[in-house]
Amino acid sequence: MKLEGLATFVTVAESGSLSEAARRLRVSRSVVSERLVELERSLGASLLQRSTRKVSLTEDGAAFLARAARIVRDVQEAAADLAERRGQLSGPLRISAPVTFGRMHLGPALYPFLARYPDIQLTLELNDRRVDAASDGFDAVLRHGPIADTYLVAWQLATSRRVLVAAPAYLDRYGAPRSPEELEGHRGIFYMHRGGADWRFAQQGGARIVRGRPGMVLNNGDMMRDAAVAGLGVALLPIFIVGGALRAGTLRVIDVGIEAEQEYIYLTHADGQNPSAKLRALGAWLREAFGNPPYWETECSAYV
Repeated sequence: MKLEGLATFVTVAESGSLSEAARRLRVSRSVVSERLVELERSLGASLLQRSTRKVSLTEDGAAFLARAARIVRDVQEAAADLAERRGQLSGPLRISAPVTFGRMHLGPALYPFLARYPDIQLTLELNDRRVDAASDGFDAVLRHGPIADTYLVAWQLATSRRVLVAAPAYLDRYGAPRSPEELEGHRGIFYMHRGGADWRFAQQGGARIVRGRPGMVLNNGDMMRDAAVAGLGVALLPIFIVGGALRAGTLRVIDVGIEAEQEYIYLTHADGQNPSAKLRALGAWLREAFGNPPYWETECSAYV
């Protein structure tokens, strides 16, 4: 029984597809099939049911998966720990992050990390949907905002302050709200994945949710910022997204007497999964690169 066969089986089971497993393993689909056939032959059991559209576990495959995954993980972690002892980090590392933060801040922090550790094979997927680290096959997922998933371990990387903003032209036309009650009458630009609870503010006794008039609902921070710059309404956005617009004067901060709830940027991984040496190194690197307070807030301290 070969370790590469076990690793291939685990990847196919987690992804549900031979093609997706081939992509993650960076081999051809035919190589994936050959490894699976060899593994099943060595075990004398059928592990997967294959069809033209999907792959599913047999009863034997489901029973075998947990131990196979643990074996693969233990070997990978042992190899990573040994590499760390030698001052080397290597091997695949697959992470996911939100589109705007990944493009504006994660990428610039990652490039010198990868130059420092050239043997790490990074796969970075930028996606604004709610990604699941375990079922989607990621080693870690960058999250912004509250972490409600109890099956995740979250490492705090940086604070993230959100501010109410609008374009000068919008404020000249409609006036600047000075209280949460006045804010309710303004046209809102909301983040789709937060729904009507997007505008959350901190107050004694718990959060206060302000519901403005629905204007636009978007699933991307860049587009929310650009819609606000275009004068289409008020948005509550992280400083890491609107910092440039604040410095350029195309957006202004609105003070309604209370501040948005404090949020954080996390690096998360599945509970029960021992993080690899390279993932621990990445977490430490990003905390240092972002700073405390983070550089994007320090650069905008005169505008908020």
